[in-house]
Amino acid sequence: MASQVEVDYRSGPRYLAALEVRAEWDETDGTHIVTEGTTENIGPEGTLVHLPRRLPQVGGRVSLEVHDPDGKALMVVTEVLRIERNPGYPLAALQLLDQSDEWKGLIWEPAAPRVSAPPPLEGEEGEEDEDDE
Repeated sequence: MASQVEVDYRSGPRYLAALEVRAEWDETDGTHIVTEGTTENIGPEGTLVHLPRRLPQVGGRVSLEVHDPDGKALMVVTEVLRIERNPGYPLAALQLLDQSDEWKGLIWEPAAPRVSAPPPLEGEEGEEDEDDE
């Protein structure tokens, strides 16, 4: 059965990936917010993140620390493009304002789906050798 990969081409392909994030921003009243969440998808210039406790304001700046599967962290500055106030699953779409080369190399490219060759079927191994004799 073939697997299906969902790709969104807004600013390039977006890959489904759940990486841990830590987000920080200042509210309009000066309150400093620090919260943790996960990425939903990752694009070459941004990410969609699930922040279960609190969402930033559209147009606001968010410092985002993203942890790759190896535990390495990349800190980037983002701008909030949109938010989804779903009470069960709140999301924020964030666009990078800096470090796009590091983002692409450390976060986006490793999130790309990997396609591997299927294992050989039973009885296929060695059959070509028998025909060659």
